[in-house]
Amino acid sequence: MNSLVSNEPTAHAHRRPVMVVDDDRLVLLTLAHGLRHAGFEVLEADNGDDAILMARAHRPGLALLDIRMQGLSGFDVAQHLKDYERIPFIFVSAFADEDVRQQAQALGALACLSKPVDMADLVGRVTRVLGSAAAAAPVDAGATAPARGLTPVSTDAAVALGLLMQREALQRPHAWERLQALAQAHGGDIDLCARALLAAHEAALHSGTHQPQP
Repeated sequence: MNSLVSNEPTAHAHRRPVMVVDDDRLVLLTLAHGLRHAGFEVLEADNGDDAILMARAHRPGLALLDIRMQGLSGFDVAQHLKDYERIPFIFVSAFADEDVRQQAQALGALACLSKPVDMADLVGRVTRVLGSAAAAAPVDAGATAPARGLTPVSTDAAVALGLLMQREALQRPHAWERLQALAQAHGGDIDLCARALLAAHEAALHSGTHQPQP
């Protein structure tokens, strides 16, 4: 994957990280650097597929999304975050015209900011969002479980579930059933099947086929 996770200690370490998604590496690095400088933990993704996998694996408290990207658009990623992850998002785009703003509002975006971004304004917005989240009830400890009543799964399996949900438009219980069926066809080991699925996904990303199969 073309994604990086910051391991730097921050003044906001008790808060969930911010995920920045932009296929323009200069913009990505600039936003990430500004947020890290302000004391936030930052996750970076330069495409929508990796952003969804990262959201599943790391549970950011907020996503900053470019809109026009190769492959999945920011709108596609936002729809997934809204429907499956319940992660709030802000759009950051060079194309923030009225039509775009209306689409952003319809998706439930907290804001739609125009590039170049005013970092002071952005830091203030991020601080307010994560501060509100920190004051709220903690995230359910079973959030990585595929469904209520099922045993929590490993990180690999949780990410693979998110991938199946996104790729095959499945609800979480059906994605879990699909992963179990794939595992049974490949020796019965969920984690081995999940790793194979993710490896196939990465290979598909590099080849351009986008058909992840274990």
